[in-house]
Amino acid sequence: MLEKFLPRIEFDSYEDLKKNYKVSCPDNFNFAYDIVDGWADLEPEKKALLYCDDNGTRDVYTFTDMKRLSNRCANYFMSLGIKKGDRVMFMLKQRMEVWVVFLALHKIGAVGIPATYQLTPKDIVYRANAANVRLICCVDDDEMIDYIKKSLPDCKTVNNVAVVGKKIPDGWLDLRAGIAASSDELERIPNKSTDEMLIYFSSGTTGMPKMILHDYSYPLGHIITAKYWQRVRENGLHLTMSDSGWAKFAWGKIYGQWICGATIVAYDNEKFNAHNTLSLLQEIKLTSFCAPPTIFRFLIKEDIAKYDLSSIEHCSIAGEPLNPEVFYKFRELTGLTLTEGFGQTETPAILANFEGFEIKPGSTGKPSPDFDVDIVDEDGNSCEDGVVGNIVIRNISKHRPYGLVREYVGDDAANARAFKNDCYYTGDMAWRDSDGYFWFVGRNDDVIKCSGYRIGPFEVESALMTHPSVLECAVTAAPDPVRGQVVKATIVLARGFVASEELKKEIQNHVKKVTAPYKYPRIVEFVDELPKTISGKIRRVQIRNEDNKKNS
Repeated sequence: MLEKFLPRIEFDSYEDLKKNYKVSCPDNFNFAYDIVDGWADLEPEKKALLYCDDNGTRDVYTFTDMKRLSNRCANYFMSLGIKKGDRVMFMLKQRMEVWVVFLALHKIGAVGIPATYQLTPKDIVYRANAANVRLICCVDDDEMIDYIKKSLPDCKTVNNVAVVGKKIPDGWLDLRAGIAASSDELERIPNKSTDEMLIYFSSGTTGMPKMILHDYSYPLGHIITAKYWQRVRENGLHLTMSDSGWAKFAWGKIYGQWICGATIVAYDNEKFNAHNTLSLLQEIKLTSFCAPPTIFRFLIKEDIAKYDLSSIEHCSIAGEPLNPEVFYKFRELTGLTLTEGFGQTETPAILANFEGFEIKPGSTGKPSPDFDVDIVDEDGNSCEDGVVGNIVIRNISKHRPYGLVREYVGDDAANARAFKNDCYYTGDMAWRDSDGYFWFVGRNDDVIKCSGYRIGPFEVESALMTHPSVLECAVTAAPDPVRGQVVKATIVLARGFVASEELKKEIQNHVKKVTAPYKYPRIVEFVDELPKTISGKIRRVQIRNEDNKKNS
């Protein structure tokens, strides 16, 4: 399948990959028809999905199954009046229907809006009205159903709610029954690769969530993600730990993996459990695995030696920066090297640790082959090695990489900030070393400017996390009359530790020894929990705002 879109698939070195990687996108490309149905026609019994849960369910779906079910779902949606361009929001957790809904909407030409099951009524109303949502699909979770019921009177364009499960409220639709009763015959509905396909809402770390729009070429951008970073292989089993409501799902649980012909593992667990996860990986003989560093921390705390993970060929991490101690400990316990990647909801992997060069623990690697990545100063000039600046993608008018956000829907200010000087500005900061490796610093708004120094929160947080008392932390800038800003650490203590002035000084001295002394937190605050978005990202902006109020 890859050969349809890549003139060359294998490369001799990273330099060869960077220079000669090229994607060809047909004008009418549609992932559902061209990839999923394509595999079904080519190899009818090829395994597409392994559905697992903690109750012992192990269901295998072939590409033929996915073709048939997505055709039925498309026909059912069209019977409800859903047509090309209509927007459908779905909160389906890890039920196998989420893959069916993705494909069905692609086939119709409707715009899918994946959403997390953690949305509150306020969140649902905001998204439904901002995107003019016609249909909501959800699971039969009591809280989710209650929240949607409370939301509906204020959702101006929603006509129907379809539920996966047994508890169907009066007046709502049974999605499984609707799919089962529909025809599995579907004539291809034409589309252009530039048509609207997918909208993700940002996590809202700095304001109201933005609508991030991707077109039908977006899946091809994730060939880089799956083939050259996650290193999935045809007929191998791949698991990415992610809720279906987040872009990590698109990164690791559908597009690039199926283009490569891998079998995707759908792990439908209600709550993460390290023992259950390791037991599953051992049982199914997983081939490749991707998860945030936090997951690997929990796995390390389990006695990994008790589990046979010899089937795993490659592990990758993304979602948050990797602390080097996690890298070394996991390699010591398993023999596996964690390869970090960096990207956004707006992109596929744009920096990663690819094959062909030695990994530097803590570095996000080097630029992806389809992206002209640079670090620039506030005037848009390239930064010298070692200088912190903005991560940008250059020359997008000459070559717009596949997978790059098309626009922020209805947000002129966000588009103006992101697209300027023939660049896409990620809003993230990093520096590049003399060997061409990129080192992540943090969001632009999160960088601390203290006495002429620019300090990234991540490097201080990494130092803090090496102290046994620190369970979780957030580093921010706090106002200071002399220095302008100083480093503040907001810390959740590990079990068995009690907040005290002595512990505060001990932590400060620890940071001075682990990293450059000027980076140590002059202010330390102990809290019970950190403010977070519904995606689990720390809201540093909330901490900063609260500190500014205290000092105003």
